[in-house]
Amino acid sequence: MLHAIEQSRNPEIRQLRKNYISPSRTIAAIDSISRKILKSCPLVVIDVTTGHLCNGPERLRIFKADPSYKEFVSSTTKELDEERIRQVVTRFFGYVMFSHAWQGQEPSFQDVSVVKSVWNLPETPLNEKLRNFCKETRRLGHKRAWSDTCCIDKASNSILNQSLMSMYKWYADSAATLVFLASIAHPSKPGDLTRSFWMTRAWTLQELLAPKVIYFYDSEWKPHLDDTGENHKESLEIMQELADAIKIPLKTITTFTPDNLKVRDKLRLASTRNATVDEDVAYSLIGMFNSDIRPHYGEGADSLGHLLEEIVARLGEVTVLAWSGKSSSYNSCLPASISVYNQTPYNPPSLEGEQMETYITELRGKLSQEVALSIYKQINSLPPARFATRRLHLPCIVFPAKRLSTIQETRNNGEKVYRARVMGLGTVEFETADDLPLQNPQKMLFAHPWIASIRDASDGYVWGGDFESVIDFGLDLERGAGPDELVPLSPLQAMPAPQVDKYTLALRMLARLRQPFSALLLVQQPDRHYKRVATENEIVVRGLGTDVSSQGIRTAVLEIL
Repeated sequence: MLHAIEQSRNPEIRQLRKNYISPSRTIAAIDSISRKILKSCPLVVIDVTTGHLCNGPERLRIFKADPSYKEFVSSTTKELDEERIRQVVTRFFGYVMFSHAWQGQEPSFQDVSVVKSVWNLPETPLNEKLRNFCKETRRLGHKRAWSDTCCIDKASNSILNQSLMSMYKWYADSAATLVFLASIAHPSKPGDLTRSFWMTRAWTLQELLAPKVIYFYDSEWKPHLDDTGENHKESLEIMQELADAIKIPLKTITTFTPDNLKVRDKLRLASTRNATVDEDVAYSLIGMFNSDIRPHYGEGADSLGHLLEEIVARLGEVTVLAWSGKSSSYNSCLPASISVYNQTPYNPPSLEGEQMETYITELRGKLSQEVALSIYKQINSLPPARFATRRLHLPCIVFPAKRLSTIQETRNNGEKVYRARVMGLGTVEFETADDLPLQNPQKMLFAHPWIASIRDASDGYVWGGDFESVIDFGLDLERGAGPDELVPLSPLQAMPAPQVDKYTLALRMLARLRQPFSALLLVQQPDRHYKRVATENEIVVRGLGTDVSSQGIRTAVLEIL
């Protein structure tokens, strides 16, 4: 008794007892971290040893039954190191993803569930493909694998939707992604990868870009180009071939995140790929755009409209409107097919240096400070583009048509060539299959929606704000509204670079308006809203020149169906 009392008075013993971490506390911490990590892992994976499909609770049970778990708990008695726990748990629950082009009736979740293991599936080429993937995963030292064929219960809409929305992150967080190139014979040669069927599929775009570690295999499961390195994203030969083929920087492929590639570039990459069903064109891009759209098979081509609508609504991104071809039934300003984004839209050259100074000098001699600032105020008060109930609220500079005529009868493709006399732009020619109202041209507008290109970032302004108001442009034109009435002031705030006065900033903006631009052709509807006229080619019009005035530049937020 006296010995126990003496020990209790010993400060070293008391400190040891204070620092002691009980097994129950360690287990609780491991359990909490494990559940958080499993939430970001695939819902179901293949245990490549047993071939069984394992959900999250089953993986947690296997973890706790593993001898390493008990050793880990017993070794954590002096300090509760959550970072170390996270590393151990992440490594245990690590998984390898499969990327491949479907070749027919692939083994499903139900197929594997019935026979209990991928090793028990019947002897067929597609079942063997799955087993080879599992064998290669095991050879690389990993215990769990995921394949879109059998690890998604597609009979459950909620599971399917959750999987589609999470798939990009699963690939990004994987220990590795194995790419099987069934169309490439062994031994593979330079160029085979970029000519493969795998490179044409919609879903495989994210499967190429998202993973940090990737391996490519030919039809005999041999490394592409016999490259046995630890990560083919570190192979200069393979990555350069891909970069040259898809026309993005090599580094963008090896370190891709959704934020390091522009919207238009991502759409261009997607435009060259195909999907078996219409919806997958959009759903395969959910992760690459950080999109929140909910998959709903059965909506068909409207799925692309939903994706593009969200891009505009969330980012105010109007580059998705730069296309020529056929309009979508979702909204006339959106395309019917993603393939149009393989076009290179017109982009005026940057206006800087001596040329900019020359333009500013010319404009300074023609425009008073009052007029320049009035135009500047109009354009700066325009809000971001937005969507509401499939209607696009588009801020733009508008140019009404004064006269319209046809200059060529219908061609073999059903297109007509029209000539329009446009206020502020002169004569404009364009080609469309639509029948336009020759007797009532005043219902037509040519719109300049590329406001960001006029508000140049080098001017030192930061744009932002929330906007709710929409202008009935038709009414304002009729009553001759001035610039202060045509577009209401908004909470948009501008912070000019201190060394540049507002008059000069206004002249810079007007100088950019002198450049040619790609115009959208809009026709007013009976309800006073607008629809875009789809044209065979971009309508590139000349700029405004130097003869500008506050009456000649009109802005509006048009509601487009």
